[in-house]
Amino acid sequence: MSLDIRVGTLLVKTARKAIQIFLERGEIMDAQNTDDILSEKRGVFVTLNTYPNMMLRGCIGFPYPIMPLMEAVIKAAVSAAVNDPRFPPLTRGELDNVVVEVSVLTPPEEITVSKPAELVREIVIGRDGLIIESNEGSGLLLPQVAVEEGWDAEEFLTHLCIKAGLRPTYWLEGRAIIKRFTAQIFAEKAPNGDVVEVPLGAARC
Repeated sequence: MSLDIRVGTLLVKTARKAIQIFLERGEIMDAQNTDDILSEKRGVFVTLNTYPNMMLRGCIGFPYPIMPLMEAVIKAAVSAAVNDPRFPPLTRGELDNVVVEVSVLTPPEEITVSKPAELVREIVIGRDGLIIESNEGSGLLLPQVAVEEGWDAEEFLTHLCIKAGLRPTYWLEGRAIIKRFTAQIFAEKAPNGDVVEVPLGAARC
């Protein structure tokens, strides 16, 4: 279900508030709401970018709809701030210099093909995010990554394998499940500023 800007704004502002509360008090805020759409289980990623140079500062989420939307946003926001292994934990002072972005995901669906090489024809760059699942590793790349990097479908699959710690051509071996999803993205224009819906190709993670 598509979300309107009212809901998107609420999600982004809630993500910022959740981070602030955790950094100031070490507490996870309660997900209190009465809106049915906020109680639906959805996959979510929260991304933090430094301002104004928009360098990635944290990105963590839940690819599958395992918890209500508002709860997922709160938990993903805190994790993006303090648990992303690529970065040191965000400080309270830094929070005033990052923009918050929330990506709400559609449920991942398996891409079914008769031969692995046919996967490239099933992937739409700028729409699809990808998940790879196997006994040897798993990984995810959000839809916007392929656009930002200028990858075609084959390169997207190759880098998906690398992200999962697999051989670059693992997707051609027929031993993995490849899933796709898309996302609706909302982000602040400036720290604690107005929230807008972001085209997939302009988002970051």
